[in-house]
Amino acid sequence: MYNMRFLLMASFMSALLFSTSMFAQAKLIDRFEQWVSDFKVKFDNDHHSFAVYQKWSANNQFIEESNAQNRSFTLGHNQFSGMDTAEFRTFLWNSNGGFDYEFEKFSAELANRDYLEVPSANLRQVAAPASVNWVTAGGVTPVKDQGQCGSCWSFSTTGALEGAYFVKNGKLQSFSEQQLVDCDNRKNGGKDMGCNGGLMDNAFSWISKNGGLCTEAAYPYVSGVTETEGACATTCTNVAGSKVASFVDVNANSDSAMMTALAKQTVAIAIEADQREFQLYSSGVFTGACGNTLDHGVLAVGYGALNGIDYYQVKNSWGTSWGANGYILLGRGNDPATGKPYNAGGGQCGILMEASYPTL
Repeated sequence: MYNMRFLLMASFMSALLFSTSMFAQAKLIDRFEQWVSDFKVKFDNDHHSFAVYQKWSANNQFIEESNAQNRSFTLGHNQFSGMDTAEFRTFLWNSNGGFDYEFEKFSAELANRDYLEVPSANLRQVAAPASVNWVTAGGVTPVKDQGQCGSCWSFSTTGALEGAYFVKNGKLQSFSEQQLVDCDNRKNGGKDMGCNGGLMDNAFSWISKNGGLCTEAAYPYVSGVTETEGACATTCTNVAGSKVASFVDVNANSDSAMMTALAKQTVAIAIEADQREFQLYSSGVFTGACGNTLDHGVLAVGYGALNGIDYYQVKNSWGTSWGANGYILLGRGNDPATGKPYNAGGGQCGILMEASYPTL
């Protein structure tokens, strides 16, 4: 009698667990299908659909496990949830057009920079306030989306130019990334390579030689869809007062130098963006795993503190569906986990290593 009751109970529990597991799996599939709908994901066939589901499900588990640790940041689903880490890194490399290679090449030639560069040590220093937020100050345009083009460098460049223009003129103007992608290349007197990568300092020099830059409205961005640069159009008129007079390279590996720069205006920066936690970042101060192999150009727009953790506020160019409406807060100063500076002074994700901004 006891054995029979035990077997019946075990059978009932097994069926209940199976039912619960099937119910949970069905709910997970429902969430996946909603993600597919939200991001308009297209599949080649059923095999492709199942492969993406497996990656999405693995990322979902990673998100839940990370968020359960009550860290300083949260993860969440976005347009990259259907990619594993290797695929995301491949996407990042392709969409940034070999930014890292060009960056290393450029870094080896620092002594031969264009005449426009002004060493930051020669500039008048401004005492850095406790916090800065150029978004709330009105000096930052809405988040943009580079799409399937290695043009992150152009978005970082225009963001810094928009910030400089706002500070000088008290007016926010959205400048054209497409003009840089199409025209700032070797055949047009530039050094960058359109959808195959580029550097912000190079772009500042080209804008100076070009006498300024056109507005976004006059020369709209299309390479995110076409996935390539187009012919350089010369029909638009550069915005008066947008010519770059010089650019400043912020002293590397220095929080005080970065904060001083941000007290003046927005700053073009390079970071490493290929880590899984960065891929799935959603909110909070990002203190997760992140190195300093620079592969992505973005824009620093301020700094402050949240729940006792210092941060830099960074505007990305992956649209508003990524991160905190297109932004990320990168840890500033010392890593709370170690009590030491991020990346031995290079900053979280390398934010302090190669930063610059234009003067008009």
